[in-house]
Amino acid sequence: MTRPAWDDVVLMSAPRVTGVPVDEREDDPAPLVDATGFHPRLGVDDREDDGSGARPHRHLRRPVLERLADAADALPGDLRLVLVEGWRRPSLQRTIFERYRDELGAADPARTAEELHHLAARHISPPEVAPHPAGTAVDVLLTTPEGIELDVACPINATPEESGGRCYTDHPDVGGEARLLRVELGRALAGAGFVNYPTEWWHWSYGDRYWARATGAPHARYGTVLDLPE
Repeated sequence: MTRPAWDDVVLMSAPRVTGVPVDEREDDPAPLVDATGFHPRLGVDDREDDGSGARPHRHLRRPVLERLADAADALPGDLRLVLVEGWRRPSLQRTIFERYRDELGAADPARTAEELHHLAARHISPPEVAPHPAGTAVDVLLTTPEGIELDVACPINATPEESGGRCYTDHPDVGGEARLLRVELGRALAGAGFVNYPTEWWHWSYGDRYWARATGAPHARYGTVLDLPE
C-alpha cells in the first residue's frame, strides 16, 4: 500500500540516520545551558519538570540555545516562542520509548518487534539515536505575548493515534490559522538552522544525527550528554 505523502518521511530509526557518525570536538564541548531568562522573547514551560529541582528540560547545548533565541527574534511581533523540553535524561528517553512501543504492541499483538520499533519511532526517538539526550532537540510551541498557548490543530506531544495524524507537520487536515502558525514557526526555526522531525510539528533540532542527514553534513556535531553539569 502506498503511504500518503504526509506520512512518507524518514524516521529516526532509519539506517541512513542511525548510521551517521558523531564527531564531537574536544575543543568545542558546547556545554548544556539553562534557557531560563536567556532571551526576552523566549519563554520556558515547566510541564515537563521532573520534580527533581534540577529542571533538566530547560537545558540545551549553547549553540542550540543561541539559535533558538534567533528563531524567537524572527517571529512576528504578536508571537512568542516557548521551550517545552530540551535535554532529556538518557534513562528517561529509554523508558518513554519502551513504554510507547509496548502500548502499541498491546493494541495489536500481531505486530512484529521490527514493526513496533518502526511505529514507535514515529513519535519517540529510539534511545541510541535520540537528539533530546544530546541537548540538541527542542520541543516548542507558540503563544501570544500574554502567554496564551496558540492552537495549531494538535496538542504538543500528542501521538499519531491521539491526533489522527495531525501531529505530522504537513498533515493535510491542518488548515486555516493553524496552518499559518505552523508555517511561521517553521520559517523562524529553519531560518535559524534547525530541522524538523516531520512526524511532530513541535520537534526541531540542530547538530544531531537527524540534522546531519537532513542537511548533508558529514557527521553529527554532538552526542549524548549523560547528566547535567555540576
